[in-house]
Amino acid sequence: MRTGDRHSLVVVCGLDFDTTRRTAATLLAPTTVVVEYDLSALALGHIRRVVRTVDADGLPSVRYTDVALEHGCVSCALRLDLLPLLPLLPLLRSMRTWSGVERIVLALHPMIEPEPLSWAITNTMVVGVPGRVDAPAGRDVRLDAVIACLDMRRWLSDATGDQTLSEAGISEIDDERTLAQVVVGHVEFADALVLTGVADTAQESQAWESRGWEMARTCAVLRRVAPLAPVLYERADRTLTAGRIAQLLAAIPDGSRRGRVFGAHDPLLSGQPPLDDDCGVQIVEFSADRPFHPERLHTAIDSLLDGVVCARGRLWVATRPDEALWLESAGEALRIADGGDWLAAMTPAERDEVAAVDPERVAMASLRWDPVHGDRHTALVAVAHRADPAHIQDELRAACLTDAEYAAGPALWNTWSDPFGHEHVDPCVDSQQERDGTAPATHEPTTRKDAP
Repeated sequence: MRTGDRHSLVVVCGLDFDTTRRTAATLLAPTTVVVEYDLSALALGHIRRVVRTVDADGLPSVRYTDVALEHGCVSCALRLDLLPLLPLLPLLRSMRTWSGVERIVLALHPMIEPEPLSWAITNTMVVGVPGRVDAPAGRDVRLDAVIACLDMRRWLSDATGDQTLSEAGISEIDDERTLAQVVVGHVEFADALVLTGVADTAQESQAWESRGWEMARTCAVLRRVAPLAPVLYERADRTLTAGRIAQLLAAIPDGSRRGRVFGAHDPLLSGQPPLDDDCGVQIVEFSADRPFHPERLHTAIDSLLDGVVCARGRLWVATRPDEALWLESAGEALRIADGGDWLAAMTPAERDEVAAVDPERVAMASLRWDPVHGDRHTALVAVAHRADPAHIQDELRAACLTDAEYAAGPALWNTWSDPFGHEHVDPCVDSQQERDGTAPATHEPTTRKDAP
């Protein structure tokens, strides 16, 4: 609930908006307000804010507000409307409908991703709110939980494909993000999971048994993508209730993300996911203390797009001595972007600034500091469900410099062509689809990698 002067914020997301709404609706109470954005009128140039409240007598109230699209951008319109709204709640406590509000529940449309929105709440300055100093919305709200809702019957298929949101009918506008990018992002950022699509009838039980292996593999993937997240199953005989959702929220353990956005130099295996093989699902780890050859890496990354649910990591490329590259994939979509400078490429003053805000990074770098190359290295993790982990490791290892190339040093490395731009997809494309939300420097626009 409330901590000091900050209100609790719970974000509910998922591909099935009906399940997202049902989950959010269970939390509606006199001290809780539920906010959602209806995107069905995008073609008319606006979205609709829907605010649901209930008074102490149980009388519900719904307020609708149309919000114009800013230069046709859904995420911009949502942020410009939502971020000033969050700090307003404490100022409206004297109004009967809003009196006593302690928690805000935000039900996200499937095309809105929680991670960039969370970053915006923490970092985007909200100005011009009467009676409030200019500051991010995070000054007034604290993101306590992200609940991801997913359908067990289709999640793994969505998470490993290449269908775009537009092709799937999720977005009415041209949106080149893939279902895989969105549904994997929901789970990766989640603190708790609500799973639907389990057997409710005898006929469904038989179908469930016939899909038992697929369901077991889906569970194995979820345990590796969101290892700390408690799970709640929705069934006909166990519907979603306020009590069950409250128990789910209470089961979120210490160390969960709760809105934290990870950077390129943060630990890659948070939450201690299982490292063993389960139903053919396994975490693949790769590390190297010598750089990649850029052209060979360009070829090797294809091994991360076949039989891999998701991958992420920081890369040391020989032609990029100062900056790490950040790799992120989901299904058949992959991007490589700027991950920020290595500590070894910074001035002492810059390193001191990093140490002040991220002492863990500096401490970890000191444990592996090389006299010549400093903290430069490659670290990558992938969740494979059909791929051979040994094949992935062999492909990446072969892309690293040979002994002769490594010994030649930058004099040779700087002569090589570099296929990676500021942000790269393979094969290269001219247009880039902006992510649905504002993202930090290490999380830049997402683009699709089409199969060759």
